[in-house]
Amino acid sequence: MTDAPRSPRKDGAREPSRGLASQVNLGWGIVIVFGAVGLGVGALLFVRRHAPAGSVFEDGDRAAGVFGVLATGFAILLGLIVFLAFTSYDQSRSGAETEALAVAQQYETAQFMPVGVRQQLGAELVCYSRSVINQEWPAMEAGTQPEGFSSWGLEMFRTLKTADPRTAAEQAAYDKWLDRNADREVARQDRIHGAVGVIPISLWVVLFFISAVIFAFILLFADSGERWYAQAMLMGSVVAVITATLLLINVLDHPVQAGFGGLKPAAMERTVQILDQERKFTGDHGALPCDANGTAL
Repeated sequence: MTDAPRSPRKDGAREPSRGLASQVNLGWGIVIVFGAVGLGVGALLFVRRHAPAGSVFEDGDRAAGVFGVLATGFAILLGLIVFLAFTSYDQSRSGAETEALAVAQQYETAQFMPVGVRQQLGAELVCYSRSVINQEWPAMEAGTQPEGFSSWGLEMFRTLKTADPRTAAEQAAYDKWLDRNADREVARQDRIHGAVGVIPISLWVVLFFISAVIFAFILLFADSGERWYAQAMLMGSVVAVITATLLLINVLDHPVQAGFGGLKPAAMERTVQILDQERKFTGDHGALPCDANGTAL
């Protein structure tokens, strides 16, 4: 059921257009990389015009050893930061998927709740899903981290307080609802955790400082006696790798974004389709307390 093909929305809910935004952001990344490479190569070729043959280093092996220390230290730091950023990225991704699954499971559990609340809880779960897609997700893409509980989460809590489970099935469903509600709230916190990034400014400052040091060090390898394209490759390859890695860290540090590589509410969109099918299956044709964007009526 969770693998059902996606179909056009008929309820007026937002169907995000992501292809253009992804292409634009990917295009800007390519432009940044090639621009940085061009500036680096241009700077080295300019310095090369006034550099002595064999570069300014009299002992090339010793200079290469110092550069190896710089590059190794920078690579280790980059590895740790990439791991930190990817951990946050994966936490947001898994949180979004777990939250969507918990919503679908809660809807099924609601069908065994007392008759007086089952339809209302199911409708509020649909509104919760819509609000995640059309309200919370755009806010997270803009870099705003949702605070506190979801408004529809509070509405479900108020509805649950009016429930009076009497039979064994209703009491078991009541207990299971509370468990899955807690799972959903934990997953929601995981989803929104990485919306504003986890890498502090101090680490970014250090990364750019070390990048500048490496760039300046490579300029000292300018050699007027070497072919220009070999010198260009020397600078261009290093600048391209450093720039691409910094862009990758930025993407991982902001997992929820409209551009290339950003997380999308695909799991919750599938859940909305599943809930629509389950409402029809259970014969629930009542009006929802929200509009297509999840805003309360």
